[in-house]
Amino acid sequence: MGIPAWIWFVIAAVALVAGLGLLAADRAKEGSRNRERMRWAQLRGWQFVEEDERLPQQWTGGAIGYFGADTAVNVVAGSTFTSDGRRPVFIFDIETEGQIPAVVVAVRCNKKHRIPIEMWLSSVPFQRADMPEMLGPIGSRYAFADDADGARVVITQELVDAADQLGGDVGVAWLENEWVLASVVPTAGPSRLERLLRDLGEIADIVDPFDEDYDAGRHQASAPIPAETPVPSEAAAPGTPAAGTPVQQPPADAPPKPSES
Repeated sequence: MGIPAWIWFVIAAVALVAGLGLLAADRAKEGSRNRERMRWAQLRGWQFVEEDERLPQQWTGGAIGYFGADTAVNVVAGSTFTSDGRRPVFIFDIETEGQIPAVVVAVRCNKKHRIPIEMWLSSVPFQRADMPEMLGPIGSRYAFADDADGARVVITQELVDAADQLGGDVGVAWLENEWVLASVVPTAGPSRLERLLRDLGEIADIVDPFDEDYDAGRHQASAPIPAETPVPSEAAAPGTPAAGTPVQQPPADAPPKPSES
């Protein structure tokens, strides 16, 4: 004896209601994140836009290269004080295929980094198609760069110590163009993002000090990095790199402004 048609109808109806419930919960969560980010921006006197497709195209490394980025949503643009002065900042959610895998925080330096460097937690499956060369462990993270000799000059013990303070919810921190960036879990709220901004500001002061004489002397002693280190066994999941073209940067002495969505 077959299953009566009305039972299949009930099953389909329950599945539909469950699906709609999950969709509504997801949208409610996104709406809550949007409102929370907007209130935070208003309290800080910063700018907020709901979406900016061009913003993530400025970068191709780190979390942008690993997750990909169709667009940036819940974008905050402003500036923050560090020990070396005021620096422009961006905070935004990466959106990839309708999902938000991470929040990116970016602090701008005054000059372009000569060598892009990525610093990944060893527990993160960081491999992707165009991954830079692994240089070896630096504190609790692994360093990656295509120019090994140049990277060893930049990666001082001071930078290693600062990167170790970022926290276990920061999968990667990286230097690209004239920015210091990091990605944190998508559930990070304003208080966590404030702390991460301070930590990235400290890294920006290390790699881009306003005192150039200090900068020249500091780079004489760099942190030791082994020439070759086996890739951790958990680093096995390939990612999809995001391709993008650089866009014009805001002047260093003015807060960055998100592009029109």
